[in-house]
Amino acid sequence: MQNLAFTFADLHRHGSAFYDFLELRKRVFVDQLGWDVPHDGQVEMDQYDTPQAHYSVVLKDGRVVGGARTMPTTSTWGPHTYMLRDAFQGKLPHIPPRIMPEDIASPRVWECTRLVIDDALATAADRGECLRLIVDGLVGIVRKRGATQMICLSSLALMRALRQLGYDVRQMGESYRNDEDGRRYAVLGMPARFAREAIAPVDEAQAA
Repeated sequence: MQNLAFTFADLHRHGSAFYDFLELRKRVFVDQLGWDVPHDGQVEMDQYDTPQAHYSVVLKDGRVVGGARTMPTTSTWGPHTYMLRDAFQGKLPHIPPRIMPEDIASPRVWECTRLVIDDALATAADRGECLRLIVDGLVGIVRKRGATQMICLSSLALMRALRQLGYDVRQMGESYRNDEDGRRYAVLGMPARFAREAIAPVDEAQAA
């Protein structure tokens, strides 16, 4: 597997990787999880896919099998900022404002969203490697631009998976149950450190 990092400015250098990532997002978020998010039946693309977004995508045998998006918490595009801040301000109906413990807008903090892994990666080893490549790709993007912290809205199951890989992930604030997919979500935060730089992995009992 290999990682690609790009923005709107250079996505043309990577063939159909960006479009394929949007297709994967549609399969996961719309077809599997039943989220009410913008799509055209082929791809999912929302108001945060702008020239301010950066992408970390993973390929296996030339096919997109995972990816995620990141942007600074100082981002603005029309009436929107970034996803968690918009939720904090009551602009997103499916995310309760209380999920954000405080208003964050700092060039040192970047938000990560739309993390997906293809179900075609059937083994735990392959899925773990894909997740590590995605997150290390995000870390590389944000560190290059001076950030030291990363935040995301994620399922509690993903928090355990990230801890198993060695990332120093912490829950920020309370969790909530998503009525669309039945999963529990919370805002997570972590230092912008690669997996090899992070603390020793914790086991499942510690992560629970």
